[in-house]
Amino acid sequence: MPEIRPFRALRYDVATIGDPACVLAPPYDVIGPALRDRLLARHPANIVRLDLPGEDAGDQPDDRYRRAARILAGWRSDGTLHKDPHPSVYVYEQTYVVPGTDTSRTQAGFFARLRLEPPGPGSGVLPHERTLAGPREDRYKLLRATGVNTSPVVVMYDDREGRGTRILDEIRTLTPDLDVVDDDGVQHRLWAVSADGSAADAVAPLLAAASGEPVTIADGHHRYETALRYRDERRMSRSCEEDPPFDYLLTLFLDVAHQPLTVLPTHRVLCGLGEARVAAMLDRLDDLFEVQRDVPASQLREIFGAIGLAPGGEGRFGLWTRGGGFVLTAHRAAFEALLPAGGAAVRGLDVTLLGATTAQLAGIDDEAVAGGAIEYTKSATEAIELVDSNAGGADAAFLLEPTPVTSIAAVARDGDVMPQKSTYFYPKALSGLVINPHEW
Repeated sequence: MPEIRPFRALRYDVATIGDPACVLAPPYDVIGPALRDRLLARHPANIVRLDLPGEDAGDQPDDRYRRAARILAGWRSDGTLHKDPHPSVYVYEQTYVVPGTDTSRTQAGFFARLRLEPPGPGSGVLPHERTLAGPREDRYKLLRATGVNTSPVVVMYDDREGRGTRILDEIRTLTPDLDVVDDDGVQHRLWAVSADGSAADAVAPLLAAASGEPVTIADGHHRYETALRYRDERRMSRSCEEDPPFDYLLTLFLDVAHQPLTVLPTHRVLCGLGEARVAAMLDRLDDLFEVQRDVPASQLREIFGAIGLAPGGEGRFGLWTRGGGFVLTAHRAAFEALLPAGGAAVRGLDVTLLGATTAQLAGIDDEAVAGGAIEYTKSATEAIELVDSNAGGADAAFLLEPTPVTSIAAVARDGDVMPQKSTYFYPKALSGLVINPHEW
């Protein structure tokens, strides 16, 4: 079973930095160059300087990671960051509007340390996503240079009895230590709950509720694999140390039994097919799908634009070409011989069905995907517009529904991994709320 610990977080000192909203940022993997520039301009101590260090003119290899380490040391010495005096868990609440809708949701969880375990049979931590070498190496170099986790891995747990949920609800009636609204209108609130203080009686049952069975990684697979590599490296040089802090990493725990989590799909735009290949693909749709033809773009936008509320997992897709639109419902039996190896959960995913579709009907294999034959977008409207304008050679757009949370957990339990771009959990946890130093 997973082992979860409170910890002494590094946190921004509001008396020193002023408005905390100016120093927080989305996680590194959703920050592009323009957003990074805006965050840097917002405050000299914005967490992006640590979580996504940039290269300066004349830099040698890895200078940016060493510079991040020097910045961190400076912030600790000048009072920008302070270390909490007592081990704590940090209750976290996000209130947001589901993209494409007017539906408001609130999700709550808590930050703590999770003991690292290699994935595999009997592990208390279950991954579901295949990672890429480039991001793994980047996160490893940053972790090795700084010795801190600046942004969390997010995991899901199932608190069927509701013990942890009741504790979270009680804590969230108190005045938060931090309350900010980000650029997307998401409200983030944080409560520090000391494991040694007056609220200590709440900490142990909360941790127990989250550690009763294996947890599933929702977001942060690259960070998790990086932390495992770093742990193994540190063990080689400090093999006599008992229960070292580098055996743990910063984690956000979210219960899936008593609150809906929002998973957004990533739509696929097929590029460089040409009119003849598009026509050939359309001629064969009936081999794999029940096909509704002549669907206008406005209807596709309506069906797949507010997709965060859809249950997903039903094998339904939208398809848009310059010749018109379609709604497709998979004949699952027709896919049996086309699906990759794996358990029933991963073979039944909509993204797996779509991968087989693009390979079978459009001739797009793994090599073609790696070469840029498919572009990705979260917006159904953008996908349709790309095709209409033939931007970047876009010839067809497949629109998806979200992957259900239950399917994600089932794939992880089977020991399988999903195709890339299968899930996008929304909203993202902000970086800089709490920083986990690899020290006690």
